[in-house]
Amino acid sequence: MWVNPEEVLLANALWITERANPYFILQRRKGHAGDGGGGGGLAGLLVGTLDVVLDSSARVAPYRILYQTPDSLVYWTIACGGSRKEITEHWEWLEQNLLQTLSIFENENDITTFVRGKIQGIIAEYNKINDVKEDDDTEKFKEAIVKFHRLFGMPEEEKLVNYYSCSYWKGKVPRQGWMYLSINHLCFYSFLMGREAKLVIRWVDVTQLEKRATLFLPDVIKVSTRSSEHFFSVLLNINETFKLMVQLANIAMRQLLDNEGFEQDQSLPKLKKKSPKKVSALKRDLDARAKSERYRALFRLPKDEKLDGHTDCTLWTPFNKMHILGQMFVSTNYICFTSKEENLCSLIIPLREVTIVEKADSSSVLPSPLSISTRNRMTFLFANLKDRDFLVQRISDFLQQTTSRIYSDKEFAGSYNSSDDEAKEFLKEQAWKIHFAEYGQGICMYRTEKTRELVLKGIPESMRGELWLLLSGAINEKATHPGYYEDLVEKSMGKYNLATEEIERDLHRSLPEHPAFQNEMGIAALRRVLTAYAFRNPNIGYCQAMNIVTSVLLLYAKEEEAFWLLVALCERMLPDYYNTRVVGALVDQGVFEELARDYVPQLYDCMQDLGVISTISLSWFLTLFLSVMPFESAVVVVDCFFYEGIKVIFQLALAVLDANVDKLLNCKDDGEAMTVLGRYLDSVTNKDSTLPPIPHLHSLLSDDVEPYPEVDIFRLIRTSYEKFGTIRADLIEQMRFKQRLKVIQTLEDTTKRNVVRTIVTETSFTIDELEELYALFKAEHLTSCYWGGSSNALDRHDPSLPYLEQYRIDFEQFKGMFALLFPWACGAHSDVLASRLFQLLDENGDSLINFREFVSGLSAACHGDLTEKLKLLYKMHVLPEPSSDQDEPDSAFEATQYFFEDITPECTHVVGLDSRSKHSADDGFVTVSLKPDRGKRANSQENRIYLRLWTTENKSKSKNAKDLPKLNQGQFIELCKTMYNMFSEDPNEQELYHATAAVTSLLLEIGEVGKLFITQPAKEAGGGACTQGILGVPFSRKGPGQPYGAESAESHPASLAGDSEEHSLGGQMEDIKLEDSSPRDQGASSSMLISDDDTKDDSSMSSYSVLSAGSHEEDKLHCEDIGEDTVLVRSGQGSAALPGSTCLDRDWAITFEQFLASLLTEPALVKYFDKPVCMMARITSAKNIRMMGKALPSASDYEISALSG
Repeated sequence: MWVNPEEVLLANALWITERANPYFILQRRKGHAGDGGGGGGLAGLLVGTLDVVLDSSARVAPYRILYQTPDSLVYWTIACGGSRKEITEHWEWLEQNLLQTLSIFENENDITTFVRGKIQGIIAEYNKINDVKEDDDTEKFKEAIVKFHRLFGMPEEEKLVNYYSCSYWKGKVPRQGWMYLSINHLCFYSFLMGREAKLVIRWVDVTQLEKRATLFLPDVIKVSTRSSEHFFSVLLNINETFKLMVQLANIAMRQLLDNEGFEQDQSLPKLKKKSPKKVSALKRDLDARAKSERYRALFRLPKDEKLDGHTDCTLWTPFNKMHILGQMFVSTNYICFTSKEENLCSLIIPLREVTIVEKADSSSVLPSPLSISTRNRMTFLFANLKDRDFLVQRISDFLQQTTSRIYSDKEFAGSYNSSDDEAKEFLKEQAWKIHFAEYGQGICMYRTEKTRELVLKGIPESMRGELWLLLSGAINEKATHPGYYEDLVEKSMGKYNLATEEIERDLHRSLPEHPAFQNEMGIAALRRVLTAYAFRNPNIGYCQAMNIVTSVLLLYAKEEEAFWLLVALCERMLPDYYNTRVVGALVDQGVFEELARDYVPQLYDCMQDLGVISTISLSWFLTLFLSVMPFESAVVVVDCFFYEGIKVIFQLALAVLDANVDKLLNCKDDGEAMTVLGRYLDSVTNKDSTLPPIPHLHSLLSDDVEPYPEVDIFRLIRTSYEKFGTIRADLIEQMRFKQRLKVIQTLEDTTKRNVVRTIVTETSFTIDELEELYALFKAEHLTSCYWGGSSNALDRHDPSLPYLEQYRIDFEQFKGMFALLFPWACGAHSDVLASRLFQLLDENGDSLINFREFVSGLSAACHGDLTEKLKLLYKMHVLPEPSSDQDEPDSAFEATQYFFEDITPECTHVVGLDSRSKHSADDGFVTVSLKPDRGKRANSQENRIYLRLWTTENKSKSKNAKDLPKLNQGQFIELCKTMYNMFSEDPNEQELYHATAAVTSLLLEIGEVGKLFITQPAKEAGGGACTQGILGVPFSRKGPGQPYGAESAESHPASLAGDSEEHSLGGQMEDIKLEDSSPRDQGASSSMLISDDDTKDDSSMSSYSVLSAGSHEEDKLHCEDIGEDTVLVRSGQGSAALPGSTCLDRDWAITFEQFLASLLTEPALVKYFDKPVCMMARITSAKNIRMMGKALPSASDYEISALSG
């Protein structure tokens, strides 16, 4: 390709000149084998190794063209190429178009300017013609993208994020090379002294990712999959690399969890010229996402908030008259501040509250100050801003985008009024009021260490709802979504699904001991909130424990506020806790186990042996202790949780274990340990509470036991901070990532085992084969999610479905799997056969098949006995023709119209057996009416008829071959085509062709003889002209190398007798009446075309009685006494015009027994279909091929990680 001219000082270093003229030189890289062979010996190996280690573009483009003026030592690269053919085309273009022109220039500088301008013009024109858009990726990174796709055979859809130089340890030997990180894969490439090494690992297969130090290597990244471990070292920036790997692995886990694909953010600002050369737009996107996630978590902001930027500054705090050093964060809707010293001061200013932003006068004491005023008359003064003017401009831009509606922070009245006569509650209220007066009230208040102290002492009952909204950040979502909850309640009213059924079942189990939920008013409010959330977030819907948490929220907040608090809990503060598999709770259970091992090691082994940690953590974490602790004490825990987040729950859980160490060590089993912990939690009291005592479930069950000494909730919380307060939020996030990989992969393994256990008895596959097939099936689904597919990924994966149906594939995906795994997939006919099998397996007609359906078809084709295999082959052809392409005819009539358009210039669709007249079918009468454009649904109706038939057959235990429909002539032709194509790559190809020809001839004769028994002579009535039928379609044996071809190559969909629509050729039709005297054959399927063959005598038409009435009545044709086996024919001259080679005999049919018996007469065919299939070999080959998206040069070139998913 042409490249922007760049200077080259040493033109001949490591390059060989192959062609030259006065102005241009064509060169080949040493070490790259030319068309003649060799790679250049030792020097070539050294150059090749050097190219890989130094990331030279010559590895991808080993040919180049240089421009040089005769008297200059400076060369210019103007073109490069990956092949000799590509570079030669460029060279010839230069000789033909530029060489003569350059000779007329006198000044060398003019020549150089002309050549550079010409090349740049060619590139610009190419970009314009091919609509190549400018992007932020640098030239160096674009080269890396080309290398990545070429080296690993990845499609263009696979996006490279970044690449790093590193060493990969293969055994005890390090291989220096390059690590490529893409959205879906981790790849490594090395070329040392002629030896090439490649590694490809999918992120969805990673089970562990950790950075660690060893005795010999200070920093190593370990990547584990189910079957292997990989080590990477000597990374220049190991922290950046590891963070990116963690982020990509998280994206993959999210895809496994809820099928969310990755979509690049197109709204990033343009790359600055000073940016690092190798940073891609995608890497910047991921970095921005990571920063935004940390920003949202730090300030509890809505999950769609994007960080725009941050800068160091100072904040003037009026409560202590100080300038606090920290960082200001600016995003689309918020300005936030946090101090460098943890917990000293933080601030959240929603732009909807801002009234004035102004630059104050600078001074030596207060350089570059910025003043921000809000609606509640608070003013915040920032100083020491590095780029104040730019910052003010950004804030102004965001303010213009902010909605003009005014939202005011209100005093939220709780459901309970505080009792002023109780001193403690009164003192708490006074303390908070003083705090509001000093630090501000509402969303914009200064949050300091004093705020946390007040929260830990307990929030007053009357202020709890207001402060929960404030501390959780739910107030922001409520303020920016006015009317949202009411609309959601209205939409969800009267709607029923699985979630609403579960909600109804649990409504009366939600705090049943509390008076507020002993009447319909409280129950109705709880129902509305839970149902509204289930409709807002169908991925979660409803999960047990949500009812308990929501009922407590409703006690202190209004209905809409409780809804937004629930949103904050489920979507931000307890991520993935309440989905169908409680993944978040299982992840935090693993984190809790790690923390217990570190902080209470003396108890850890005992708890592991008893298996208690998993039991307690789920019940404690899912309900925030509300279900295991007295109500008035548990709400204090919720207070702390809304302020500090999940670390409070971990601290408290560790404190409870620590307080019961001695008793737990003496426990003999998990029941005893749970009793000890249950009694302890029951004894936790809140003496400050003004609420009436509410009996608790645990205390009710243990009344006969000596009561446990009371434990003060505030003392317990203080103890948890003193002993375990060192647990940091960022540490928890790191531990969560590690556990998330483990939990999700364990769930995937469990799902796989459940699926295999369910269907292992239904198939002939071994458990190992089924597990590998499931991994391939799931991988095919996931691959289509990120490399594109013809159907929506969300339609194909529904976690709420049973295990067997969670992953489904469409036809395009099935076609690829068919070609790789099915033994009958050969030649050009493979796609047609795949279409037939897909249509057969798709029992519910949704154009998707699940794993069970897929395996049933594969099992029959690979491990079934001879009869089963032939029955599957027969069924695939007795179905109506698949019409996956929109350009193909939609019905039998349209197919007819297509093939005979030269003789039927005007056609009208004929439909019969209207739904209102189906009762007449029993009497042998149907009404046929001529109506335009009504024949399009015939095929789909027939599909449903046949699929219903197969479903019934599969459900019934008896596998009676007599229940199978007969095969008509068109279907028989397709079956023969399939068999001929099936043997194209078999060693015994000729023998099989001859055997197939013999079976075909035999079956044709059987079909002809069968016609004599099916049809009976009938007398002609009236003066209509007789038409002639066809004896059959002649087949010839295939000679050596001769492709199989039937003279009548086109087949047409069949219609079932008794439930299908009769069709006729339209055009110049006359009113005719047909009389049927032949018995009905319910198994036979009839063709819709008239047959005509000169080889058949007139007597063969005796099974039909053709009457021509010769009159028209308003373009309608009334046919009475038409039997189910009759066809409509045109009067004499019309049928005579039909060419014999395109007509099918309607009465010709064979049964499955005849097909089976005929095939058994040929030992070659019996041996072929009895031949065992080695499934594991096919699976291994498929894994290597499908992993890369296309066939690999050779399996030995790649070390593919285990793909079992």
